[in-house]
Amino acid sequence: MDPTTLVDVEAGLLYPAVYSDEDIYEAELEKIFGRSWLFVAHECQLPAPGDFVTAYMGADPVVLVRQRDGSLACFLNACRHRGMRVTCEDFGTARAFTCPYHGWSYNTAGTLTAMTEEYVYNGAIDKAEWSLRPVAQLDSYRGLVFATFDPAAPSLDQYLGDMKFYLDAAFDRVEGGAELLGGTQKWRIQANWKLGADQFASDNYHLFTTHISPYAVMNVSSDYAHTAAHLDGGQFSSPYGHGTGWFLAQTAGLDDGILPSSVKEYFEHTSAETSERIGDVRRRMESHATVFPNFSFLSADVPTIRVWHPKGPAEMEVWSWAYVNASAPPEVKEDLRRMAAVTFGPSGIFEQDDVSIWSTLQRNLQSPQLRKQPFNIQMGLNRATETDPELPGKLAAPISEMSLRGFYERWLALMTHDDGSWPHPNGQ
Repeated sequence: MDPTTLVDVEAGLLYPAVYSDEDIYEAELEKIFGRSWLFVAHECQLPAPGDFVTAYMGADPVVLVRQRDGSLACFLNACRHRGMRVTCEDFGTARAFTCPYHGWSYNTAGTLTAMTEEYVYNGAIDKAEWSLRPVAQLDSYRGLVFATFDPAAPSLDQYLGDMKFYLDAAFDRVEGGAELLGGTQKWRIQANWKLGADQFASDNYHLFTTHISPYAVMNVSSDYAHTAAHLDGGQFSSPYGHGTGWFLAQTAGLDDGILPSSVKEYFEHTSAETSERIGDVRRRMESHATVFPNFSFLSADVPTIRVWHPKGPAEMEVWSWAYVNASAPPEVKEDLRRMAAVTFGPSGIFEQDDVSIWSTLQRNLQSPQLRKQPFNIQMGLNRATETDPELPGKLAAPISEMSLRGFYERWLALMTHDDGSWPHPNGQ
C-alpha cells in the first residue's frame, strides 16, 4: 500500500489502514525502526561491568552490556552461526554470552572467543570476522540510552533537538537526575503500536472523556475533570516527529488530589531547587510525551516510561517503568512506585481505560466501510503556531492535534524516502 494515500497532513486526514495494513507494518520495521534512534534502557540498569539487559529495537532483539571501561555496547542478540539468541535472560551479569544452540561463545565486547568442537573447522574460520553485530550508533541523554542501526543517522543530540528541553522537565528536576524503580512491567495489547505512541505525542483531548470515571471516583476537582478552559498549558511538535503536551500545575502536582502525602510534601520540598534548575514553567508541567517513534513518558506526578514494541500490525507489547528522582527518600520512591502501578501499571485504573479504547478501535478497523473513510486530525489546523520566549520549538494550545500531525508528517517522510540517504527534516 502506498503510504502517501494514508496521510494528508495539510488537510488533517489520516486513513485507517495506517494502523492495520500488513505491508505498511513490514515497511515500518525497516524505514521507521531501522533508521530512528530507539530507546534501549536506562543507565541505572547496568551499574557494573558485565551487567546487561535485553531489549528490542523494533522487531530486532538486542543486548546492551556494560564494558570493563564503564562504557556501553549494544549488539543484535543473535548468534552469528544460526541466529539463536546468545542470551534469553531479561537482565543479569555475564563474563561471556554462550549460544545455547551450538555453544558459540562471545565476550562482553561481542567478539567470538570460543566454539564447541572448533577443530572441525580446520582453522578455516577467522573468529574476529564473526563477532556479534553491533548497532551503528549508541548514545545516552539524561541516563536514557538510545541506539540506531543506521550509520547515516544524525547524532542523538541533533535527533532530539528541542525535545531535550522537555525531557529535562522530567529527568533533570534535581541534582543527580532520575532512576528507574523496580523491574520492567510488560503486557500485550491487541492494537497497533502507533495508537500508544501518537496519543502520548499529542492527545490531551481524551483526558476529559476516556479518563473521566477514575477522576470522578477519586474526587479530583471538577475543573480538571470537565474543562480545559481553566487550565494553562501547551503542546510542542518537533520536525523529527517528537511531541509533547502539558498542563501547568498550580501546586505540587496537577493531580494533587490523588497523590500520596509523602509525594506532595516531597514535591513542595524540592520545588525551589527544581525551579532554579529548569525554571518554574517546566517545574509545573504535567506532561505526556513521545520521542519518535515509540518511546513515551509521563511527568511529573505519575512518572512512568513506556516503550511501544511493535508485534504485528494489530499487536504491541508495552514495556513500562516507574521513575523518580534518584535522590528522593525511600518512602517517596515506594509511594511513587505504588502510584504508578495503581494508575498506569498493566491493571492501572487509567491504563485500563486506554487499553480498552485502543483494542476496541483496532477491532473496529476490520469494518470494510470504516476503512473507506478518513479519520479527522484537524484540531487546531487553522490556528497560527504559537511562540513563547521561555519555550523552544513549534507550539500550540494544550488541546490540539498539531503534534499528532507532526508525528505523521515525520512518519510519512521516513516511509517514502528511498534514495539511500538519511531523511533529514526540511531545514535541518
